[in-house]
Amino acid sequence: MISLQKISKFFNKGKTNEVTALNNISLQINEGEFVVVIGANGSGKTTLLNIIAGVEMPSLGKIEINGNDVTPLPEYKRSRWVARVFQNPNNGTAPDLTILDNFRLAALRTQRKNMTIGINAAFKKKVQEKISELGMGLENKINQPMGNLSGGQRQALTLLMSVMDDTNILLLDEPTAALDPKSALVVLKLADKLNKDLGMTTILITHNIKDAHQYGNRLIQLNEGKILRDINAEMKSRLSLPDIFEWFG
Repeated sequence: MISLQKISKFFNKGKTNEVTALNNISLQINEGEFVVVIGANGSGKTTLLNIIAGVEMPSLGKIEINGNDVTPLPEYKRSRWVARVFQNPNNGTAPDLTILDNFRLAALRTQRKNMTIGINAAFKKKVQEKISELGMGLENKINQPMGNLSGGQRQALTLLMSVMDDTNILLLDEPTAALDPKSALVVLKLADKLNKDLGMTTILITHNIKDAHQYGNRLIQLNEGKILRDINAEMKSRLSLPDIFEWFG
């Protein structure tokens, strides 16, 4: 569970170019929810994810993850709970390392470093089995450098790597923005599957209204750093695409 309690975030505080990115937001996201966050540019979407991930510290307020006060903790100390996929497919992976080595690093991310992980046959088989579920034919290419893959392939593998350790929160920061429609569909279907099969608490930021309508069981609209709408699963099921388009005038 994620609990944000009266969170505000100011940039350039006290200066003429001061910006209020988040304004007194209180929000509880329950375990296993798939929350989609939409809003115009500058509404605070990415800042919200940065606050949860620990990339940014709140100016005011308190953050709890699974009952733990993580407000002062930086990103690397929250990695035991939180995995993140970025808009740019080049982020989140090591392009010069093989697919297998990238999965090995992902498995080590929240564990005591064990140099045998990723070398034995059991781990290789586990990685191949996971990759085969994508239907991309990459399971027999685990020794290929990650940098040789397409953006869609890298994003899909990054999502799979997010469940190689014990994290249970998945943050998706416009993960399909740089992808072609076919690759975007693969990535979003995989995120939906991970949420449903593993119960991963998932937060997706998107500008794609159709995706916001189709995926997730909760829809939040941000505007000028505040929560303008918070739509639960029942209400979301009754929303039409035109309904959501009308929110943006």
